[in-house]
Amino acid sequence: MSEGTMQRAAQRDHRAQRPERARRLNRVVVCAAAVPVMLLAAACSSNSGSGDDDGGKKTSAGDATASASASASPTVQAARYAKLPEACKVLSGRTLGELVPKGTKSAKEGTSSDVSSRASCSWNSLDNNGVKGSQFRWLNVSLLRFSSDANRGSGEEQAQQYYEKQVQDAKSVAGAKNTKSEPVSGTGDEATAVRYDLKKKEGSFKQQTVVARVENVVVTLDYNGAGLAGDKSPDADDLATDAKSAAKEAVAAVAKANGEGAAASPGASSPASGSASASTSSSKSASPSKSPSKSPSTSSSKAASKG
Repeated sequence: MSEGTMQRAAQRDHRAQRPERARRLNRVVVCAAAVPVMLLAAACSSNSGSGDDDGGKKTSAGDATASASASASPTVQAARYAKLPEACKVLSGRTLGELVPKGTKSAKEGTSSDVSSRASCSWNSLDNNGVKGSQFRWLNVSLLRFSSDANRGSGEEQAQQYYEKQVQDAKSVAGAKNTKSEPVSGTGDEATAVRYDLKKKEGSFKQQTVVARVENVVVTLDYNGAGLAGDKSPDADDLATDAKSAAKEAVAAVAKANGEGAAASPGASSPASGSASASTSSSKSASPSKSPSKSPSTSSSKAASKG
């Protein structure tokens, strides 16, 4: 075969191979282009699925946490009474005239940082009978209101605990003689009267303490009397009757101050808009009432001794 014939054959083979190489190159380009698309689709599919799963897990975890938080926060019943009456006005003029006849205008309000939670008032009376001696009377009314708190419990539960403490304190006064206690009916949700004799330098005092609880409020009424400068001691039974009547009047004043009728029985109506917030200051200031056997003032003692 001549050289020219061989060149022409090689050219024909080259021309014949070009379409075949072109077809192979096209297939490679198409496949190469398809690979990123497939990878991108797979990546998108994978990310989408993973995101949904994570989101689902996070949502479920969030719901569980919220549910746990809700169940971990206990709720307490709102306190029924949201305020207290003015301590120096819980007793009528007539009642004061019977208990402290010579001291109806001697009212002295106790100090308080929050009169809606803690309040008190005291009166004293000295009836000077000259050479026959004198009759001394001292009256004190203390009111303490408890607000409901998730940590400390409902206002009523706190009041009940304080009520029991006040009764126990009245029964265990140092130096008290002939101590007696009895339940008092018709005065709040529960009430107890404690009586005893207490000897002091001024004379022998007949002490009466009535502790009453009405819902989330505790009322403590202290009333004592003594015959001074040779006068005879007052009748303890009479003092007890007067103290119980006054305590009942003070309890009724609590209901009235919160918009309820004076004759309304405890639990008869729906709770007033009581505070459900923590009453830390009230609980911390829950201290026993003033001395149950307060002695006459210096001026009173001088007046008594003059007889």
